[in-house]
Amino acid sequence: MDLGALYQEIILEHNRSPRNHGELPDATGHAHGKNPMCGDEVSVWVRTAGDRVERVTFTGHGCAISRASASMMTQALTGKTRDEALALFQHFHDMVTGAGPADEAALGKLKVFGGVSRFPARVKCASLAWHAFRDALAGGDHDGDPAS
Repeated sequence: MDLGALYQEIILEHNRSPRNHGELPDATGHAHGKNPMCGDEVSVWVRTAGDRVERVTFTGHGCAISRASASMMTQALTGKTRDEALALFQHFHDMVTGAGPADEAALGKLKVFGGVSRFPARVKCASLAWHAFRDALAGGDHDGDPAS
């Protein structure tokens, strides 16, 4: 199996069986975002304890890239400090937008989304949950288009 096929399979698996899917009743922050261009919508809940991201969950609907990105994001950010989570957000954002070279060590499995930068219409699909996470981490209850 080539690397591209492996990456595609990982994305499809997370789309079919998303991790950390559901609301988080005791969240310290929540944000909802939607991509009006394609109809993807996501709600992200985060619970912090001190400076640490204790849990991240999401609900929503959208394309495979959007759902898989949200699923993998929840796994990657859980347990990180606030600063580590925001740094990972920036690494991921830089990778999918093509703004800079991917820091493969920091991104780990998230590098499966590296090819998204070649498809500008898909960048928002991959980054929608991440923007909602950043807004939720700020502690508020946000509703709208967090990626704008």
